[in-house]
Amino acid sequence: MARFVRWYGSGPLHLLVLIASFALTGYAMVRLFAVQPWEVAIWFIGAAILHDLILLPLYSLADLSALSVVRHRAADASDRPTVRWINHLRVPAFLSGLLLLVWFPLILRLAEPYPGDTDLSDSVYLGRWLAITGVLFAASAVAFAVRLRRVRRRGDAEGRPPAGHGTAL
Repeated sequence: MARFVRWYGSGPLHLLVLIASFALTGYAMVRLFAVQPWEVAIWFIGAAILHDLILLPLYSLADLSALSVVRHRAADASDRPTVRWINHLRVPAFLSGLLLLVWFPLILRLAEPYPGDTDLSDSVYLGRWLAITGVLFAASAVAFAVRLRRVRRRGDAEGRPPAGHGTAL
């Protein structure tokens, strides 16, 4: 077993799950290409171009901007204990962006057949997406506040700031 792990890099269950996922993906591709080959090919190429040339630079720039803003402010707060905060911003932004990506035709009122199929007006989707986004960021802020309070209490109980204080991201 150790020889397999050394050769493969993980256990046999990982390899089995990987093979099963490739088999499922292959089955789905065969089924999709049998029905609409050109549409599927165009969708894959368009998705790759959209992600690699437009979305990746945009969210990388947004992430770097958030980090650079806090780096300038971190010098002022070097004596207080801090908590890694960046994932409390990344996770709700990612989930909100993913919901927007999946539901953008309805959120932006670009889908014609859906209101008739769902019996919902297309005016409800934008408000609901904004409400979900607000709840995601609020929950993340509460989780961050709880973690920060816990770290500061630990630092106060020991009479000094905890290790790793200062410019934690």
